[in-house]
Amino acid sequence: MFLKAGLLSLLLLLVSRVLGVLRETALAAAFGSSGMADVAVVLLTLPDWLAGVLVTGALAYVLLPQWAKEPVEGQNATQNRVARRLLWGSVALAGAMCVFQVPLGGLLVPGVSADLQQAASSAVVWSALALPAAMLAGLWATRLQHERDFVGLYSANLVVNSVLIAALLFLGLYGTAEGATRTLGMFLLLAVVLRLLWQGWRMRHLRQPALRVNPPSAAAPLPGWRIWMWAALGAGLPLTLPFVARTFASGAGEGALATFNYAWKLVELPLVLAIQLVASLAFPAIARAHAAQSGAGSSGAEGMATSVRNALVLAWTLACAAAAALLVGAPAIASLLFGWGRMDASALAQIAAWGRVGAWGLLPQALLAVALTVLASVGRMRFAVLAYGVALALLLAVGAVGWTAGGALMWGLNAGFVVAVLIAWGALGASALRHWIPVRALLAPLCGLVAVAGLALWWGSADAAPVPVREFGLKQALPLVGSALSAIFVVAICWFSSPGLRRALRS
Repeated sequence: MFLKAGLLSLLLLLVSRVLGVLRETALAAAFGSSGMADVAVVLLTLPDWLAGVLVTGALAYVLLPQWAKEPVEGQNATQNRVARRLLWGSVALAGAMCVFQVPLGGLLVPGVSADLQQAASSAVVWSALALPAAMLAGLWATRLQHERDFVGLYSANLVVNSVLIAALLFLGLYGTAEGATRTLGMFLLLAVVLRLLWQGWRMRHLRQPALRVNPPSAAAPLPGWRIWMWAALGAGLPLTLPFVARTFASGAGEGALATFNYAWKLVELPLVLAIQLVASLAFPAIARAHAAQSGAGSSGAEGMATSVRNALVLAWTLACAAAAALLVGAPAIASLLFGWGRMDASALAQIAAWGRVGAWGLLPQALLAVALTVLASVGRMRFAVLAYGVALALLLAVGAVGWTAGGALMWGLNAGFVVAVLIAWGALGASALRHWIPVRALLAPLCGLVAVAGLALWWGSADAAPVPVREFGLKQALPLVGSALSAIFVVAICWFSSPGLRRALRS
């Protein structure tokens, strides 16, 4: 299952995520941890975040099953109807954002100085202008996913990130004074338009069948609003947690939002490339096992248990390995990724410290990713929404009591993920927990991680001070070697202690 996945799609996903991290590297080089960096983060991420929270995930949950039952003509008709509704809704939302640009700018970047309040308001306006294209791109990405066009699906983000990296490099080379918001906004609009052009070109062969029928008669009724609501909540709440934490962090002053954003990137890269990817690849096997379970008796139940155990072992092992790598090498990794241009050593130290705290959150997120996959397979997505809703409420409570330092917010996120894990797995029942969770296979990498964390603290490598890249030397490079060896050590312990990891990779 895992080793037989399409190599091209995996490679494109990897390149897409790495290019996303390079975009943050270019942003750090251009603006450092200044107030303008806070504004730039909001401007560049707000349109796709809104599209992701409101529609993109929901479209996949709702339209993929719908399109599976329709001919190509009906799929095109459904797509056109949804596109019209998305465009009208996004234009209305964009208009509201423009009208309320000043309070929205203050809400999204509360720590910005008075000199940059106008820039924050302008960032909201530019984001609003890009929102309709971002919404439509989410719909077209869902269609590309349905068509299994992974080249078109993943390379669309390469287009956006390439344009934005070029913009940030331009600003880094030629200054970031007055006009930076306008320059970034124009490049953002160019990026989202080019993404639509690329997606449209990849779907050019789908337009011909639609000319031979009357689209309204070919379209099946769209699912009801309740299905859309639960799908939007299930897909949007996970994206909301780091966004809310980032906004709370901004209250600590200028640059805090950007610094927290950089620290979260240290956690997000292994989360997406390892843990969530494992859950996505495991989804078909778990869904098929669940479908066969009712008619196959005990053999079907064993097949379901085997699929879940394999996903758990692999996701958990990768989470422990990534956490070990971050605990040892966070300062060096932060230096290499963000220590360029205008970023100073003190901000890098905060990024590394907050990244090490966030590393512990990879463990509950591994369990949560698999639990949500099982809940989606058995049709209990309401419990997934409840799990993330409680996690969000906990994070809001942390911010409300004034714990808005980056480290405290990272611990708040970790606590929220732990609570979400308890709710999600609790919804599956005690019997499922006994049969599906391979305790011995999960304990082995955890023990390896704890050993690495203890050795790192005793040896002092976890406290190595990050430095800008221009000062990077052998002393800073050694923790990178230790980081790689730590991850290998954790994986090796799991590999040799039990056959669980070997079975998961062969499945």
